[in-house]
Amino acid sequence: MSFASPLVLLALLAIPLLITWYTAQQRRRARAASAFVTPALSPSLAPRRPRWRRHAPMLAFALALVMLIAAAARPQRSVAVPVTSGAIMLANDVSSSMQATDVSPSRLGAAERADRRFLATVPSTVQVGLLEFAKSPVLLQSPTTNHALTAAAFAQFHTSGGTAVGDAILTAVEELRSLPRIHGRRPPGAIVITSDGASNFGSDPLAAARQARAEHIPIYTVAVGTPHGTIEIARGSQTALAPVPVEPEQLGQIARLSSGQAFTASDAAGLSAVYRRLATELGHKRAERQITASFAGGGLVLLLLGGAMSLHWFGRLA
Repeated sequence: MSFASPLVLLALLAIPLLITWYTAQQRRRARAASAFVTPALSPSLAPRRPRWRRHAPMLAFALALVMLIAAAARPQRSVAVPVTSGAIMLANDVSSSMQATDVSPSRLGAAERADRRFLATVPSTVQVGLLEFAKSPVLLQSPTTNHALTAAAFAQFHTSGGTAVGDAILTAVEELRSLPRIHGRRPPGAIVITSDGASNFGSDPLAAARQARAEHIPIYTVAVGTPHGTIEIARGSQTALAPVPVEPEQLGQIARLSSGQAFTASDAAGLSAVYRRLATELGHKRAERQITASFAGGGLVLLLLGGAMSLHWFGRLA
């Protein structure tokens, strides 16, 4: 929680002065009473003392004052609200190693499922596009608010050799840069890359990540797979298992250089959880909401409570 006018809170320094004044008043009242009545006779003249009830109304008034001062400082809290504009490019690795089944049903299959859940969760006002990449990137769907079109583009996935992460980043950046401006501004953009390894074709992915940061486009990378993944490869008339361990290091560097975030997922459930988090982070933004009315209402309730207690017990307001 924060305050839009924090200097108003300096008025809280008056609370200790109020408590000191109240304590002095109570002592003065006690001395005045003892001047007229011998302490030994006090139990006979006033057998029922108010004890804690004497101070309860004043405590309510003091708390009310604190609440009202806080209300005057315009308290506010940060809440997540859906974005009204924005664009996200989903970039999926379709290299041969993504056929590994260490993540069920396969790395690529789990990524596609997570992508579909992402589309179902992200606000409809956010444009989402899709590209695949192996030796080179292929744009399957430009960013659009019609998420059904993006979902339909998953059917075009096809695997082949190579991993050109750098070229995929540059293609995604160009797509986001070319979007129509809204009120003179380009919609805020982000890239989500799902892959299992380091780039081995095309442009330098780290240089591409720096270019994305220069365009204020963060890259969120998701490394999917385990160190024990394998795929079948043909060797003449025979097939053999080839190890394809996940390599998250370069993906982490890409995320850091672009001011994004890096995630890892070793199973389908973990991958889905990552995409749910991304849908929340990319589909929402933090906004300040004032809660002045709550503080002011609480202060008024305490004022009424203090007044009611004083009238009921002592027949006066204070």
